[in-house]
Amino acid sequence: MEETIPGTETAQIPQQRGASLLEAAVRYAEERHWDVFPGTWLEAVDGEQRCSCADRACALPGAHPARADWAAQATGSATVARLLWQKQPTASILLPTGRTFDAIDVPETAGFLALARMQRMELTLGPVALTPDRRMRFFVLPGAAAKVPELVRGLGWSPVSLDLAALGEGAYVAAPPTRYGVRGAVQWACPPTRTNRWLPDVAELMSPLAYACGRER
Repeated sequence: MEETIPGTETAQIPQQRGASLLEAAVRYAEERHWDVFPGTWLEAVDGEQRCSCADRACALPGAHPARADWAAQATGSATVARLLWQKQPTASILLPTGRTFDAIDVPETAGFLALARMQRMELTLGPVALTPDRRMRFFVLPGAAAKVPELVRGLGWSPVSLDLAALGEGAYVAAPPTRYGVRGAVQWACPPTRTNRWLPDVAELMSPLAYACGRER
């Protein structure tokens, strides 16, 4: 089954969620060399989909770390990843940032505006994820979190004035096809491909990202 985000490449979301999560986690580790770790999952309780953390008010049901030591659990081994998801096939796929990539988090509308501008400028792009809570995450080289405040100031903005955040060491992102409760699944706006294996430096993308976020103010 295919789900298409307007204006983007098609992201394939397999029907069998349990199998697809395991396969996707292994593929991220094996093909992209990304560290992965299993997060919480969704459970059917009284006809409702609830987070395995048992918090009925969970802000990210089925899409956050299940353990406090998640950073130590993350693995870049496809073999270990397969074993982890075989134990809990419906666990979300979480990727720690600050290792092989950082992520720039912006609102969905600003993200699509920036993405269109980047494509017109023929900028090098890495994978870009779209979350069900209407956020877009641009994958860039590690170290971005330390650079972003100065880059934003250099473009004439105050870092606190823009809805733009850099996710680096100590943070994580959810990867497709992880679901956020009943809100839907994380998708790729720009999926991982052979051509975007080499990530851009955040400085290359900051101007269109800051411009788009500034228009959203």
